[in-house]
Amino acid sequence: MPTTADLILTGGDVLTIDDDFSVAQAVAVAGDRILAVGSDAEIAALAGPDTRVIDLAGRTVLPGINDSHLHAAAWALTRPPFALSLGHPEVRSIADVAEAVRQAAATTPAGQWITGLGWDVGYLAECLADPGRRPARGDLDAAAPDHPVCLTDFSGHMVWVNSRALELAGVARGGEPPAGGVIETDAGGEPTGILKETAQALVQELIPPATVAQRRTAIRTAVAALHAEGITSYTEPGLGPGGAQILGGGLDTGTLHAYVELARGGELAARVRILLLPAPMGGSAADVTEGLAGLAVPDDVDPERLAVIGVKVFADGVPPNETAWMSEPYAGGGHGGLCVHGADAGLKEAELAEMIRVAHAAGHQLGVHVTGDRGIDAVVDAFVAADRAHPRPDARHYVIHGDFASPASLAKLAAHGYGINMNPAIKWTIADLMDDVVGGARSDYQWPVRSAAEAGIAVCASSDAPITAPNWRQGVAAMMLRESKATGRVSGPGQCVPLETALRAYTVNAARQDFAESWKGTVEAGKAADLCVLGGDLRATDPHDIPGLDIDLTVFDGRIVYERDQGTPRQRER
Repeated sequence: MPTTADLILTGGDVLTIDDDFSVAQAVAVAGDRILAVGSDAEIAALAGPDTRVIDLAGRTVLPGINDSHLHAAAWALTRPPFALSLGHPEVRSIADVAEAVRQAAATTPAGQWITGLGWDVGYLAECLADPGRRPARGDLDAAAPDHPVCLTDFSGHMVWVNSRALELAGVARGGEPPAGGVIETDAGGEPTGILKETAQALVQELIPPATVAQRRTAIRTAVAALHAEGITSYTEPGLGPGGAQILGGGLDTGTLHAYVELARGGELAARVRILLLPAPMGGSAADVTEGLAGLAVPDDVDPERLAVIGVKVFADGVPPNETAWMSEPYAGGGHGGLCVHGADAGLKEAELAEMIRVAHAAGHQLGVHVTGDRGIDAVVDAFVAADRAHPRPDARHYVIHGDFASPASLAKLAAHGYGINMNPAIKWTIADLMDDVVGGARSDYQWPVRSAAEAGIAVCASSDAPITAPNWRQGVAAMMLRESKATGRVSGPGQCVPLETALRAYTVNAARQDFAESWKGTVEAGKAADLCVLGGDLRATDPHDIPGLDIDLTVFDGRIVYERDQGTPRQRER
């Protein structure tokens, strides 16, 4: 172990996030590892003639942030210049969306696709003024009569398309949606242009996929943007579906290929964990079996940079679309359902359990997208049954999203060492909308972070970008305050958590999800030298102001990969 530091950060509030939540003044880095953590005097003794010393002036140091559910490649590909950005406040109305499409059409060759992401009926002026108003294909037809248009909503579970796109997809009056999907129709039975869940694929499969070169560019762009957020690790949750598609097949167009090429070339400046998606939404156990047989894990890349550690399965949809499987009906009626193969609820539940058993028996970690309480109960019971049939120590399966996880399911997850990965920034975004969808009591309970933590679960938190921006400070504030973006109203104050719990969800707990807590996730000697320096004293900051705290410095693998232009840390060379 070296005895002289290459980099020293001193005079700060170093939150180690260790078991005792210890606080130090300074940290020393040598090579790609943390050399020591301690007082200013202790760390100063490790300086040599070539050590770079940065005076923090009271600012906070954290472990490099680990966003444990972030579609980085998709996030980059759904932003300019690849696609239109349609979230609030970029657009505030259906008219704004139509204008963005019109402008894109003016510079896009006729016949080429126009895509975008981020619209939300909860923030569109026409929908707010008239609760019965919804986006429709007619809103887009005049803006782009010669282009197919496909605009994905903020959740990623619904698309808004124009008539040209419906025509190309063969979606017409009387058409049947695929299993687990919804084709919305108007009072006359005509498709409105809204497709939900598996029905999205009817249009999405027609959009030319990005090339490997474009994906490499997107990943580089995403990683650079994540460095500016203090993020050094993330999980790509579900590259696929299907083994051939994941690995690029003969067309060599897979995102995994792009990651592997970057890692092999030493160009991947992040720690990326991948969940492969062997079966599409609406799939079956046979799909999982076939998909797993086609998966290959590259063995010639640094596993601390890139590793395929598990598989993802879709169990149900999302509550705003009323497609999450709930035990009690939605305010407008219906219970949602599972989005797997099967003619009825019982057969679907059995199919889901078999999908989970197959992946578990094959030795994979499972991350299962499931949001409704009835769906979560089914998934957790399937985890337990799979382990009973094929005992495996420390499988670390986890529920993705887990919006309405019941106390009984939380207790089972904790008892078996399983996890839950929640999305506090989505809670901040949709809290008011959900009151009308599931009623006030259930809306207040949605994403029960405190209940999960008190049950003994190592709760993880994530942005689910591009669903929300990867500003983890917003997620921390949302867990502490549970206030809504639209009105500031508190939703479920009993589920608020302290700063320590929120920070663990973005650091050491996320490292545990990655099977990597032994070498990353805390600021301790011997751990990976991944650090995030904030532009202020985090512990002294009002939670309402945490989202606006600047990231002043990001260290990855012992190297400074981001330094803020304005207000950069004072530094001196020795």
